[in-house]
Amino acid sequence: MKEYRISVMSVPVSDPDTSKAFYMEKLGFRVVMDEEFGPGLRWCMLRPPGEGTAITLVTWFDTMPPGSLRGAVLSVPDIEAAVEDLRGDGVLTEDDEIEAAPWGRWVTVDDPDGNSWVVQQDSDGPVDFS
Repeated sequence: MKEYRISVMSVPVSDPDTSKAFYMEKLGFRVVMDEEFGPGLRWCMLRPPGEGTAITLVTWFDTMPPGSLRGAVLSVPDIEAAVEDLRGDGVLTEDDEIEAAPWGRWVTVDDPDGNSWVVQQDSDGPVDFS
């Protein structure tokens, strides 16, 4: 049986320092590693609260321009509390409303480069697509 898990996901950014501050201060990520690994190449890895898949802030992939990430999901246990925190940190405004679907309730947030994340509370029961 094949067994996979996503351990690291690359997030294309223009300025790792600005992005690092956003992910730490606004989303609560912690730094796992921040090192140079070659001339002009930096490995800045962060992990979300509660562990899970780490992200790296990348600048060196020509095929991944800053702001091109879409649809990555950050699961939260309480969407109302998450939205309140995100509004308090200036990530969301009062106009940003929670949306709902069979698989959960969510809001979308963007990092400084426009990478788009879904902050989602998963549904408790089986998904009904009818």
